Amino acid sequence: MRYQTVNSQLTAYITLICTSGVLNLYLGLNVFFRRHKYTNIAQFFIVYTASITIYCFASAFGLMATTLEDMKFWTIIQYIGMPVSSPLGLLFIMKYLGFKLSKKWYIALLSIPFVSWVMVATNDLHHFHYRVFEIDPILGAPFIYQVIGPWYMIHGVFTFTCMFVAFFLVLSHWRETAKEYRPQLFSLLLGQLIPMLTAFLYLIGFTPPGIDPVPMVLWLSSLLYLWAINSSRLFSLMPIAKDAIFNSINDGVMVLDESYRIIEFNQSCKRMFPPLTKSMFGMDFGEVWYDLSGAPFPSKLENTAITEELEIVMDHEKRIYQVSTSSLEHANNRKGLLLIFTDITELKRLQVKLERQAYYDELTQIYNRRAFFQKCVPDFEAAKKVSSPFTIILMDIDYFKKVNDTFGHHVGDQLLVHVVDVCRAQLKEGMLFARYGGEEFVLALKGCTLSAGVAFANHLRKTIEAETLITTEGVISVTFSSGVAELSNETNETLYQLLNKADKALYAAKREGRNQVQVYGG
Repeated sequence: MRYQTVNSQLTAYITLICTSGVLNLYLGLNVFFRRHKYTNIAQFFIVYTASITIYCFASAFGLMATTLEDMKFWTIIQYIGMPVSSPLGLLFIMKYLGFKLSKKWYIALLSIPFVSWVMVATNDLHHFHYRVFEIDPILGAPFIYQVIGPWYMIHGVFTFTCMFVAFFLVLSHWRETAKEYRPQLFSLLLGQLIPMLTAFLYLIGFTPPGIDPVPMVLWLSSLLYLWAINSSRLFSLMPIAKDAIFNSINDGVMVLDESYRIIEFNQSCKRMFPPLTKSMFGMDFGEVWYDLSGAPFPSKLENTAITEELEIVMDHEKRIYQVSTSSLEHANNRKGLLLIFTDITELKRLQVKLERQAYYDELTQIYNRRAFFQKCVPDFEAAKKVSSPFTIILMDIDYFKKVNDTFGHHVGDQLLVHVVDVCRAQLKEGMLFARYGGEEFVLALKGCTLSAGVAFANHLRKTIEAETLITTEGVISVTFSSGVAELSNETNETLYQLLNKADKALYAAKREGRNQVQVYGG
């Protein structure tokens, strides 16, 4: 009678385990053949169910074994699937919740299962996993009497930890997950809880002796996963965890509470401001910002949307950020503030570079013709409006073509730079100096009368004449001619007309022998 009872129990155990194995095999194959419809997380699930399938069928064959050698063999086969199933389950959950996993994660989580399999396969040599592994003297085969070794403890703690962490991760994301995805989360939650509780009961001796009960309950987890796949479109539609989104944003984000104390920041913000640490949570933002930048925050924090630019020196490097703020509502209707930092340093550098290329002469590094008109027109119109003096000087280097033909264009370029340097050293505040074209330069003098303009033009002419250019080709003397014109009292005169007057005066200076200043005579 006792033998029949034991035999019927074994039959029930084997049936339950085989049911778990068949359901996991079906799940794995079902997802495999439909993998093109799913996200890449399906690959994790396929490997996960394959490991459980091996675990379950090896357990079933182990319960049908009649010798110790067969029992050891099927235990080794079990350990191909069983040790990796819990870390694979954890990886599956982490991937589902949007965690970014590096190769180090995979190596770290799968190295202990590999060692566990090696320990079981070679246990007779060292007995690190099982101190004693033999047929139960009372119950007989296939029941096992075992005394666990040190590695079994490491393996057990690791396995239980993986299941617990997977369960905890799912549970911690429950509140922030939209209702549409909670059925998926519920199935994953129970799918991790059932084997975890069973393993715990097994470890404390609350399950039938000599048999691993975990494969007997895995059919329940399989049914939950099957329901999630068919009813809530697991693998087709999945939530992305808030933390994954928050930390994948390229912009730095700080979250403040209603009292403007910092309560959260993302990884991008940490990269922008390395001194930022979680120990600053709860600190006033003003204090935090002063610690980060060494200066007060440039604007007043308010629950209104603002956007501004600020500069900060971080690690001896100046960075420019565009800062946007907006009000934020936390739970229980509590207000807060969201600060978004966008690093625009490179954009500003490119902008400055393009602006310089657009408005500065590449050779002499002074304003070009375009910049001259853009900056001179407002000054000209303002002077005309209030009848203020406004004078233009056009200057042209004498015999510049002869310098190019004699010494080459590289010396001609040196001469242009030389003339500009000498002129700039004589300029006063408010004077607008630009390269007008070729060897011709223009100087706008707002608030300057014609006589003052002539005097300054002669001053420049004499200074240039006194400053010879020393080159490898020899010493070069340089002079230039100037034409000066003043804004007339005619209200309809334009800047172009005034420049034309100065040009005619310049032409007269050249015609009269060069190295002189001529005034437009009307």
